[in-house]
Amino acid sequence: MSNQELDQLREELDQVNLEILDLIKKRGKLVQQTAQVKEKQGANRNYDPVRERDMLDLIKKHNDGPFENATIIHLFKQIFKAGLELQEDDHSKALLVSRVKKAENTIVDVNGAKFGDGNPHYIFGPCAVESYEQVAQVAEQIKNKGLKIIRGGAFKPRTSPYDFQGLGFEGLEILKRVADEYGLAVVSEIVSPADVEKAAEYLDVIQIGARNMQNFELLKAAGEVNKPIVLKRGMSATVSDFINAAEYINSRGNGQIILCERGIRTYETSTRNTLDITAVPILKQETHLPVMVDVTHSTGRRDLLIPAAKAALAIGADGIMAEVHPDPAVALSDSQQQMNFDQFDQFISEVVNKKY
Repeated sequence: MSNQELDQLREELDQVNLEILDLIKKRGKLVQQTAQVKEKQGANRNYDPVRERDMLDLIKKHNDGPFENATIIHLFKQIFKAGLELQEDDHSKALLVSRVKKAENTIVDVNGAKFGDGNPHYIFGPCAVESYEQVAQVAEQIKNKGLKIIRGGAFKPRTSPYDFQGLGFEGLEILKRVADEYGLAVVSEIVSPADVEKAAEYLDVIQIGARNMQNFELLKAAGEVNKPIVLKRGMSATVSDFINAAEYINSRGNGQIILCERGIRTYETSTRNTLDITAVPILKQETHLPVMVDVTHSTGRRDLLIPAAKAALAIGADGIMAEVHPDPAVALSDSQQQMNFDQFDQFISEVVNKKY
């Protein structure tokens, strides 16, 4: 074969490559249009194995060489995969919480603590509300340190049905009374959609916990109140799951959302959960929402709270949540992970009063 013939064949191959590229682009546009039609119809946009099998059967039926069916199937599966990823990219860009949708940071103002403004902000308080005296002691510590927010659990979703479940609305009443006395904002978890509207009378911020991150009726109810929401990542949730949970809230009209990384469940047993620290910059890149880290639930160990908080702030977290109790040894829940007041002083000195 002469060089001239070789060059001609190469030119033909280049031309075929461009024709294949044009067809792949055409297919991509058709995939996008199909997804839009399915979305309007309320149909599932996800992978459809039956549809893929039918397409592959049709392709094999018309394959007469020179490639084996296995080779052709492999190539088309890659094309199908690219089309599915294109649909997922389009879906992500369309989300209300997406950074593509809104370039500037959302700032959530809680009693003057503006989460998302580039400065770290803090939420402290006991794991569970046990009494007025207990909450008041913690509130005094928070107030004296110049902080603005107190948290406390009144409704406690527990793994064991025999563990302390919280004081319910009595606990919210205690939190509200103490917060008013000390000029603090109140954060507490709500677990039932039916309780959201009533709880909003007591709370400045509604927390949706890890076990309820995909309680979609609760997310919808939270989206219909004019209150900031702290949304915690589910213990087995992907970042995509987490973002879509926030979208549920935003889609109902409430964009005042603070994402809270609280650790995920892995095989590791030296900590209560595994703190997914890289989720912080990923969430801040993918969404415009403020991102905070709960160092208490992610570690489950008071001796790790300070280094975990330092790491979270160093990687860009907008805030830190941690638990404080007057006497953790007698706490009704999670005694091993709550700071006493001396440890709280140390935390303030080493974390809050230093810049990262």
